Amino acid sequence: MAPSIDSVTDANHGHIPVMRERVTDLLAPAVASLADRAVIVDGTLGAGGHSEHFLEVFDQAWVIGIDRDPQALQLARARLARFGPRFHAVQARFDDLVEPLTTGDGSAFEALRKRGVAAALFDFGVSSMQLDQVDRGFAYKVDAPLDMRMDQTTGQTAADVLNTYTHGELARILKTYGDERFAGKIASAIVKEREREPFARSARLVELLYATIPAAARRSGGHPAKRTFQALRVEVNRELEAIERVVPAITGLLGEGGRVVFMSYQSLEDKIIKSALAELTASKTPPGLPIDLPGTEPQFANITNGAEKASTSEIERNPRAAPVRVRGVEKLRPRDTDATLEHQIEGQ
Repeated sequence: MAPSIDSVTDANHGHIPVMRERVTDLLAPAVASLADRAVIVDGTLGAGGHSEHFLEVFDQAWVIGIDRDPQALQLARARLARFGPRFHAVQARFDDLVEPLTTGDGSAFEALRKRGVAAALFDFGVSSMQLDQVDRGFAYKVDAPLDMRMDQTTGQTAADVLNTYTHGELARILKTYGDERFAGKIASAIVKEREREPFARSARLVELLYATIPAAARRSGGHPAKRTFQALRVEVNRELEAIERVVPAITGLLGEGGRVVFMSYQSLEDKIIKSALAELTASKTPPGLPIDLPGTEPQFANITNGAEKASTSEIERNPRAAPVRVRGVEKLRPRDTDATLEHQIEGQ
């Protein structure tokens, strides 16, 4: 059994899995029901902290880890090699998981195709490992190439966005994805500055932000570059689009009694998840009827009471847990929906 401390830093990987114990508890009933036939999908593998814990706690289950970042996959494979064939790593965007999961080779994939996914986790946002890799351009406190791609083999970079987007497009992403009060002013400064020389490295962007954001505003709300860098990362990786797509993708793969947990770090992420899960757990019976009509009852049930947050003690140990919001659902078995209908009838 793994240590019970919720946010243990792995000495070899410097990774602190957020709400590790609570996420495991939320998924445990679904995994226990299938035991050695359970397949867990870690849709945002990263450094492998959550997957490692799942493999230790659920010692008969398989784990399939998905990540678009080749570097993350290489490190996770090395970290989890001791679990042998119980762990499989797949390179893919998490919203493109259906094809590799349903066509993969091996016992885990065969079990998934036969019984569905028992449990799944999606921990959104940039991983600690990526933040700590200077050359990726995610961090604003060190000078680095303005890349910000999760998968550095494809797609536009943050520099491409800064150097090619119109003033209106820049202002939109800064306001929408970064909640930046001075989005228009910053966009104007970027357009003017890139005429002198295209953007290539992060230090120059940070310098521009310091010069553009009023001094009074810089003294509160964290680092003045935080919101702009967040907005660029979300745009480069199409993160919100991926989140919108992954909910129907993974819930369509869950087996009966299967559970999925989503961990959001931004209000826009959580808003998407909240809305999608509300739709999944709602009855489709027309308003005004006293009971759910057959075929209209909810197919999923919430396993969290709204959005759960990290404890104060965890946030003290791991400040990156502060903004997390955790939501999850379970796919109901036919007897669960039947029992709900019988209960409604008996109550009339």
